[in-house]
Amino acid sequence: MSRPAAAAPEIANANRRNIAIIAHVDHGKTTLVDALLHQSGIFRANERVAERVMDSNELERERGITILAKNTAVHYGGVLINIVDTPGHADFGGEVERTLSMVDSVMLLVDASEGPLPQTRFVLRKALERRLPPIVVMNKIDRADARPQAVLNEIYDLFIDLDATEDQLDFPVIYTDARRGTATTDLAVPGSDLRPLFDAVIARTPAPRGSAAAPLQALVANLDSSDYLGRLAIGRIFNGKVAVGDPIAVCKLDGSIERTTVTKLYMFEGLKRIDVERAEAGDIICLAGIEDIMIGETIADAEAPEAIPPISVDEPTVSMIFGVSTSPFAGRDGKFVTSRQIKDRLDRELLGNVSIRVEPTDTPEQMKVIGRGELQLSILIEMMRREGFELQVSRPEIVTREIGGVMHEPVEELVIDVAEEFQGMVIAETGTRRGTMMKMVNHGSGRVRLEFRIPSRGLIGFRSQFLTETRGTGIMHHLFEGWEPWHGPIPDRPTGALVADRPGPATAYAIANLQERGEMFIEPGLPVYEGMIVGENSRPNDLDVNITREKKQTNMRASTADEAIRLIPPRQLSLEQAIEFINNDELVEVTPKSLRLRKRILAANMRPKRAE
Repeated sequence: MSRPAAAAPEIANANRRNIAIIAHVDHGKTTLVDALLHQSGIFRANERVAERVMDSNELERERGITILAKNTAVHYGGVLINIVDTPGHADFGGEVERTLSMVDSVMLLVDASEGPLPQTRFVLRKALERRLPPIVVMNKIDRADARPQAVLNEIYDLFIDLDATEDQLDFPVIYTDARRGTATTDLAVPGSDLRPLFDAVIARTPAPRGSAAAPLQALVANLDSSDYLGRLAIGRIFNGKVAVGDPIAVCKLDGSIERTTVTKLYMFEGLKRIDVERAEAGDIICLAGIEDIMIGETIADAEAPEAIPPISVDEPTVSMIFGVSTSPFAGRDGKFVTSRQIKDRLDRELLGNVSIRVEPTDTPEQMKVIGRGELQLSILIEMMRREGFELQVSRPEIVTREIGGVMHEPVEELVIDVAEEFQGMVIAETGTRRGTMMKMVNHGSGRVRLEFRIPSRGLIGFRSQFLTETRGTGIMHHLFEGWEPWHGPIPDRPTGALVADRPGPATAYAIANLQERGEMFIEPGLPVYEGMIVGENSRPNDLDVNITREKKQTNMRASTADEAIRLIPPRQLSLEQAIEFINNDELVEVTPKSLRLRKRILAANMRPKRAE
């Protein structure tokens, strides 16, 4: 636990509550926070407020997931409740561990129909390990397929499975309908507002402990930046007090101590930061004036600096090579295209993202980026792309480690929820990827929940294939489980690629003739270059094709002259699908306007042929 060793048992501030929300994707967490903000009177009656205010990041709104941990605060009955939003996905675990270091309890939000899902399990396990008291909120009780009693039993099973203490098992249950903004403790009595939830938070969340009279100790759990003030450190004060102009010491991760002065101090109210002159133990604050502060460092008393143990983060397991684009089309779309600009951007990402590492490679044009999973790395690439970066990335690879002279690889717990008709396909596919089925549950609703233990390597490229095979109806989630000895080889993509053999614009005539060879990725008129992948071959080998071929014009009228060309719409790959599709000898070229797949070696006569 990242708590100061000298933390006093006394209550630091009885009018503060610090709580984190844990929920699975699409269970209504951000909608519930919207309702809490509105009912606490944070917004003026005439104030225009975006829906899902906590998902402030553009990507979060598009995907409906929380990527970055964020803070908000509401007033209720004279108490300030700091609410911290946590990402549900295991890939963003670095955000989770930081969030839990700032709070005294957790609110577990569960869909009344779907029940607790694996992403919930990941964050809840971290919270229970820290001995944080839970409050269970069952949302979407208005759903036609809601099954509150069965879901409550599943929640108890989950808590027991995660070794919850007796105190943690004695949790209150609040039933909510976040869209309507109502809550109740009894399903037979419909709620009218969220007051029962506010009351449960006040009653069950312990007031923050610490001593305002002790020397200052605050743990930095998040970073932000301002155009005017530079870097901002967000964290919680465990002991002592701080005011604008105070001299402070920063206990660095390497053991050194830097002294500086507080130039600006903020606290949270609603979604805004408000200027304050002073803050004390139990408050979640935002500090300006500390130039190169990092996450996990301690802001301490200038006279008697004492560090808090830094935040521990799970090991990253997946790596990708980010490099400067060497495509013939390089520099056409992007603003930032050089290795120095890409490296600066990755260095900036390291400041606020503790679960990513960047390592140098043999060449300065390429950097190895190591993260928690494909999703985390693809989100980083998408963010860079939207900022105007142009780069090329390799296929994800697994990070291995040697334990006792034996090579070990990361293993994941994979939970799949599919219709009964697809279960045979899922079991067969996971079997080829070295997965072992651990559990199978049929709720009798036409859907089956399957649990597997599978090497992380086996999940690369699995998601897009799984969604195709289940016609988009399957749900899958995975969770890092541990390290096991190498499981043996896993087959690559079974199909080859259709590769353009010359530059020029693609023609409808050439595409029509190539359609029977496989599935196309591009439309007529799109410029291509030699070595660019234009489609997926239906056979295992790669095929060099002329996709720029035009129909020969003659002065003779042919019998087929008036036949219209019928083209099958191309398969538009998203960034994740493109990353999952490529093999080791292929790259994804990412620009602000387009995604292209290409061979590492563009020239056909220099490229080693793939075996039949």
